Amino acid sequence: MIRAGIVGLGRWGRSLVASVAGKSDDIRFDLATTRTPSNAAEFCREHGITLVDSYAQILRDPRIDAVVLATPHSQHQAQALAAVAVRKHLFVEKPITLDLASARLVAEAAHRAGVVLAVGFGRRFHPSIAELRKRSQQGRLGKIIAMVAQHTTSTAQFVAPDNWRAAPEEAPGGAFTAVGVHALDHMIELAGHVRDVRCATARAYPGPSDDTTTVMLRFESGATGLVFCSVATATNFEFIVYGTDGLAEISRADLSRLRFAATATVAPTGLVPAPADEVLNFPGFDVLSAELTAFAGAIRDWTPYPVPIADVLHGMAVFDAVVQSAQRGDIVGVAD
Repeated sequence: MIRAGIVGLGRWGRSLVASVAGKSDDIRFDLATTRTPSNAAEFCREHGITLVDSYAQILRDPRIDAVVLATPHSQHQAQALAAVAVRKHLFVEKPITLDLASARLVAEAAHRAGVVLAVGFGRRFHPSIAELRKRSQQGRLGKIIAMVAQHTTSTAQFVAPDNWRAAPEEAPGGAFTAVGVHALDHMIELAGHVRDVRCATARAYPGPSDDTTTVMLRFESGATGLVFCSVATATNFEFIVYGTDGLAEISRADLSRLRFAATATVAPTGLVPAPADEVLNFPGFDVLSAELTAFAGAIRDWTPYPVPIADVLHGMAVFDAVVQSAQRGDIVGVAD
């Protein structure tokens, strides 16, 4: 059993704890610290977690194997380096940091210390994504020519203006930081490195930061990508991969529906009928539990975490380019 401490018990931190508390034989949370301990005291009592006054107390505790960071993005670099310095394994919510340079510092420090570094791209573990990955590897999609993603939520309407998630410095690139990076991660896994990007942001809901983002991407493979993300509308998720031999579409907010359609072939009559869709459903999957279980397994078995750090770092190179493009209003090349 991996014994972990968590930093940050806001909505997301609590979701991470609840995904494994009392349910997992692989990982448990023993210690926690948060900016407003009075708000978290009852939650910690309910889940058998000791609430401590500081992050330093978690780092000093020899019983703690790993640290989970569910904190503001701008704090990740310093907190991650502090954990690595005392050789605690580390799980960081996405994005790992807010630029490529600091992400590299964290990754290099973790490598030198010999600790597991995991970044919270939990959607990679979803059965719909796994099935899409398998079909791509089997060649059933053919050559990938384009990908289109939509990822939206309504969080801008209930996040308080003084909440850290609403701060412009915590959300460069608008909604891309909060939700669009998930779609980018899938695209990188399927199509490889991005060559250049063009990004446009907008503010659709009253607030201090942009909440709606559209990104166009060109990949070194020749594929193209389009990501639309917003935190100012209804919740939705859709990810479509277009290949020369078929398309795959993942939809619904919980990613539970996968549709596969093969390309048409010419019938003896000369008609080109569309083949029937193949539809698979994977309801009720807990991606948070899956990613934390995989983190624990990587520590226990000394195996690589299933989200490669190389992909994470390339994603941060793309992130840098997206932010620059939003500021400049132009195409920006991706420089690893």
